[in-house]
Amino acid sequence: MLTIAGMASNRGRNLLHLADRAPGGADLSVVLSNHEDAPVLDGAAERAIPTEVVERDDGESRASHERRILDRLSGYDVDLVCLDGYMRVLTDEFLDAAPLTLNVHPSLLPAFPGDDAHEQVLAAGVRTTGCTVHVVTEAVDDGPIVAQEAVPVYEDDDVADLKARVLYDAEFTAYPRVIRWFAEGRVEVADDRSSVTVEGDVGGSFPARRLRGDDRMADLRYGENPHQDAALYGDGADAASVVGAPQLNEGAKTLSYNNYNDADAALDLIREFDDPAAAVIKHTNPAGCATADALVDAYDDALATDAMSAFGGVVALNRDCDAATAESIVDSYKEVVVAPGYTDAALDVLTDSDDLRVLDVGDLGGDGAGAGGDEDAEALTEKDLVGGRLVQERDGWAPTRDDLEVVTEREPTDEQVATMLFAWRTLKHVKSNGIVLATGTETVGVGAGQVSRVDAVRLAAMKADEHAEGKSAAGSVMASDAFFPFPDGVERAAEAGVEAVIQPGGSVNDEDVIAAADEHDVAMAFTDHRCFRHD
Repeated sequence: MLTIAGMASNRGRNLLHLADRAPGGADLSVVLSNHEDAPVLDGAAERAIPTEVVERDDGESRASHERRILDRLSGYDVDLVCLDGYMRVLTDEFLDAAPLTLNVHPSLLPAFPGDDAHEQVLAAGVRTTGCTVHVVTEAVDDGPIVAQEAVPVYEDDDVADLKARVLYDAEFTAYPRVIRWFAEGRVEVADDRSSVTVEGDVGGSFPARRLRGDDRMADLRYGENPHQDAALYGDGADAASVVGAPQLNEGAKTLSYNNYNDADAALDLIREFDDPAAAVIKHTNPAGCATADALVDAYDDALATDAMSAFGGVVALNRDCDAATAESIVDSYKEVVVAPGYTDAALDVLTDSDDLRVLDVGDLGGDGAGAGGDEDAEALTEKDLVGGRLVQERDGWAPTRDDLEVVTEREPTDEQVATMLFAWRTLKHVKSNGIVLATGTETVGVGAGQVSRVDAVRLAAMKADEHAEGKSAAGSVMASDAFFPFPDGVERAAEAGVEAVIQPGGSVNDEDVIAAADEHDVAMAFTDHRCFRHD
């Protein structure tokens, strides 16, 4: 267990925070102050932490005072000394005799050293400050940096505002992090205290520390529901995005939280395809998706999958919208259209209604994005949790013909293989448990977000037979985002008329599932990949 001696001249809030957090199991074993009335002593006593007071006598030399401090600390088994507002410069003699000593400074060193850092920050007019945890050397605020944490500076900040934000948002984050690293044995400090290395703190896609600097782009009318406040933030990425996309009909309503969410999901889906593609999204799930030689045909085929559910949805296109496609879009109520561009004739049609928002996201990269989109779109995805966030790579994988392992007696036709590949790219954007039924390169039924995979099959088949216009489940290809754990999913699909299946495989019951497919003369291929999408 890492043991710490804390030294403070005043409140010592960082030291008390370390005591409360015990990062990495570290223990604050003693708090020492050079002022007998320092509030940190009361805070330590309340936590049953031993305290020591070593005031500097009038006329006493710095060396003598430091020797008395070292003598008091010698009575404790200490691995690390942590300073927190200790208003005395320590000599090399002290630092050589004491355990390694750290300090936290309220700015991003080497900028704004000294005891008036906040005043310097405000006078300089910078928009970012923070704190620095560093190894203490005799040179003030000049030791090697272990970690930093940034916070914004707002236009109306005064010293009190800034001091509080740096303390609670930066110091309370960085100091415990550093102590945890020491407790885990990840920090190596040179013998002469000239350099620091932290094991694992090497950047990459998943660095040991992450800093964000998002700018508020817009205040939204409300969040997912009217009682929730919301705002839109942007990170400055160059990829085609709905965040910074201009709304071409400025007199129309502004986008809502849900509009942005659905538009982003729609754009993410149509990036998958090189051929002209269209998708209609409702509540971030595809109501329909298709590719075709002509954009208007792709849109009509996508809409026909489930025109009832598509009412009030979001349309995304991977080609410049032309007049014919625009005319088809406005035939039924839609909230948003997203495309890389629009002809003048298309805009004349689309901007006639104040209820339809028209977004120009710019170039997707090439004729279409294809294979998951342009390079910038292959960034990480995040989901906020209480107390943190999950971060992962985007799912950029999609099978080719060579990736398919046919496991049934019946071989899929070339046309069915092409449909399998299309259906998989669409399925990647369906909430799990997800099922897509497709023919050619158009969806005929989507079963999304079910807790039972069999129910997802039933839902997709019902949608195909009851809601699709001029389509049915009969003769379709089924794609599943994860393996079938039992034969019943394939059996329900066969009853609905499905003739081929693409799925990850990998269940302990694969042999039974394959046998069910063979019994119903259904072709089936495994991908050895799944494409769950839970958010």
